[in-house]
Amino acid sequence: MTTSVYLASASPRRKELLNQLGIEFSQFSVDADESQLPNEQPHNYVERLARLKASLGVELGYTDRPVLGSDTVVVIDNESLCKPRDEADFTQTLKRLSGNTHQVLTAIAFASKDKILSCVVSTDVTFKTLTDEEIKAYWLSGEPQDKAGGYGIQGLGGRFVTHISGSYFCVVGLPLYETEQLLQAFLRR
Repeated sequence: MTTSVYLASASPRRKELLNQLGIEFSQFSVDADESQLPNEQPHNYVERLARLKASLGVELGYTDRPVLGSDTVVVIDNESLCKPRDEADFTQTLKRLSGNTHQVLTAIAFASKDKILSCVVSTDVTFKTLTDEEIKAYWLSGEPQDKAGGYGIQGLGGRFVTHISGSYFCVVGLPLYETEQLLQAFLRR
């Protein structure tokens, strides 16, 4: 695929993943209010954010090629877990994930001046039972501070994962197959 897009994200992980697809792109960041609305379901929340980020790119004048917006959220018991606010929030989050299965939802959206197309990909992830020492050491590594749900499967946090059902790349932050399929559908419309 030789299509060129804009990536409305400062994420180095999304940049690396988009490179794997061989899609030419320019990257920029958008300032989006990522607050979850009252009673907003996680699926709707993550899709709304992806669509918002892509639309903001168009509003900023990135209009000569499709704008890709994306967002990822970790969900347990139908509750969205975002980036940890501090160590106490992180510790509480990891204790909830410990020994349990949770979902990672990544939404992707392509937008132009006249259309927007989006989808949400879901992956189930199971964690081993974690000790307090493992949780503390992981926080001190510095890795979890900017990660949805407080962990990165592609880094040190991957050692906590005992099972995954679905797209690994969804958990990293950009599902490759679905991104390519959505872009092809977007270009056909």
